[in-house]
Amino acid sequence: MIQGTASDVGKSVLCTALCRIFANDGYRVAPFKSQNMALNSYITKDGGEIGRAQGVQAEAAKIEATTDMNPILLKPKGDMVSEVVLHGKHFANMDAMSYRENFVEQVMPEVRSSLERLSKDYDVLVLEGAGSPAEINLKSRDIANMRMAHETDAAVILVADIERGGVFASLVGTLMLLDESERARVKGIIINKFRGMKELLTSGIDWLEDYTGIPVLGVIPYIDVQIEAEDSMALSSLRLKKPLASEFAIDVAVIHLPRISNFTDLDPLFEEPGVGVRFVSSLKDLKKPDVLIIPGTKNTVEDFLWLQQTGLMQGILQLQHTNIRIVGICGGYQMLGETLRDEQAIEGSGGTYVALGLLPIETTFIDEKQTIQVHGITCTGHKVSGYEIHLGRSEMLSAVQPFIEFEDGRTDGVYTEKVIGTYVHGIFQNREFTRSYFNEIRENKGLEPISEAVLSDFERREQAYEMLDTHVRKHLNMEKIYELLA
Repeated sequence: MIQGTASDVGKSVLCTALCRIFANDGYRVAPFKSQNMALNSYITKDGGEIGRAQGVQAEAAKIEATTDMNPILLKPKGDMVSEVVLHGKHFANMDAMSYRENFVEQVMPEVRSSLERLSKDYDVLVLEGAGSPAEINLKSRDIANMRMAHETDAAVILVADIERGGVFASLVGTLMLLDESERARVKGIIINKFRGMKELLTSGIDWLEDYTGIPVLGVIPYIDVQIEAEDSMALSSLRLKKPLASEFAIDVAVIHLPRISNFTDLDPLFEEPGVGVRFVSSLKDLKKPDVLIIPGTKNTVEDFLWLQQTGLMQGILQLQHTNIRIVGICGGYQMLGETLRDEQAIEGSGGTYVALGLLPIETTFIDEKQTIQVHGITCTGHKVSGYEIHLGRSEMLSAVQPFIEFEDGRTDGVYTEKVIGTYVHGIFQNREFTRSYFNEIRENKGLEPISEAVLSDFERREQAYEMLDTHVRKHLNMEKIYELLA
């Protein structure tokens, strides 16, 4: 089991690396995280919703993801309320107190059943913790960390992020706040995201091992590997990549909605040559981009009201008269329509709202979530795949050009010369479509289109998993890891 001293120390990526390492070494391996709180989710083949990290880890393990790999998913909706997804399906919206006091113990049999099924089918389970195991105020109801280690008799490896500073204090402090039986579970330490000369760490590592009695199994150098993130803190690091207009030929502005979700939709844009991506949360930062993207959201109505309050709605409407192109994904697509109907108060206090009016659609929110993997072809002739996660149902108010025709005959979205709306998450992960989309913009700006070959998203991910295997295997004491498993 991989646990961390804090969120975003690299637990998910290290679990992904171990899944690929064990798979490459010939073992049947599966990931597991009992309870996950994530803004980004993954849709399994049978339409179940789990944390994105476990979907990625399953892919690294060369297996199909199932809801047993993440039986409980919490998706924050705001105001201390989260959607509870149980075994891939919507269960309820709960406040934090109700969840911790009433739900956690009731659901433990479901968690154990998932573990039992995985244990029968796989040689090795790689468990991932959540946040820190030493949150004193949460420990009594924490089912994502040490409780899972006890339930599975797992050896725990504690990971700390040296980039944050105070790595020795965070490790020692975490261990001090664990009780004796929990500390006994910790069999090794990993120092992650190291930049610099390892020799400078030697004296500190010697002291740490002597003081704690726990071996340091690896110092993992920082690597910028393209693995999808799920933690909201990862979005903060993306926002720090503020491009200078002079450095990029194409300016992409992404509306940073307060309840933004599935922001991995944007990952490919950071890799597209000559494209600069910036996040916008105020009218003064909107300016005149080449492309404006309104991404997915956990609450379309509340984030649309925020769009009005900030003046961004009016700013977007003014931009439509320029050469700007607009893309709305899922909740962003709904906002581009004429009307948002929330008469059942699914998204807020209820009511009907006049939306941006850039597409002739009307969205009605119903208490039934659509979760499905999809495959189809765009009206521009590109084969695409992705997934849908949404509560709203959108009706066309006039004849439109559908954006995608699915293999099952359904259609999705709306395509116009300047505006695209779609329910399909992962649309930009279809690299041939993405390259074609931006090449058209390049040509309209008098720039040369990019003609170099495009790797598929699957090929890119495979390269990343193999790179992770090589990198982590080189710097981690795998002999000791296998001893712990034995």
